[in-house]
Amino acid sequence: MIAVLLSTRATAVSANQATRKLHLKANKPEIMLLRGIDAVKNCIKTIGLYNSKAENMIKTCTILHDKDGKEVPKPPDALEALPNVGRKTASVVLNTAFGEPTMAFDTHIFRLANRTQESRRERVSEKSKTGL
Repeated sequence: MIAVLLSTRATAVSANQATRKLHLKANKPEIMLLRGIDAVKNCIKTIGLYNSKAENMIKTCTILHDKDGKEVPKPPDALEALPNVGRKTASVVLNTAFGEPTMAFDTHIFRLANRTQESRRERVSEKSKTGL
């Protein structure tokens, strides 16, 4: 989940480096909370938007820590309720963490679908619910 949050608007290389560094320091929500936001920022400062990403990760860890199961939720609406998690991030987490047969639709895929006549005049959010 955290790796997916770090990957938004970042290169794969920088996101993977930041994820590895953060994972060595704090690999569970409760450890990340104990380390604090400054430690998180220090681990991920090589990627863009690291301040807001660190804040959202701390908020997400707080939510996960405070709930009973202390695990990443599986229902898509519960995932999207977490800070900075939209449909695309939720789909990636559902597919990679839970093995759900989902696809992460974004505006680039939608534009491609429009050019190939697969999808016309529908919003990405509407079309991504049912797939192309």
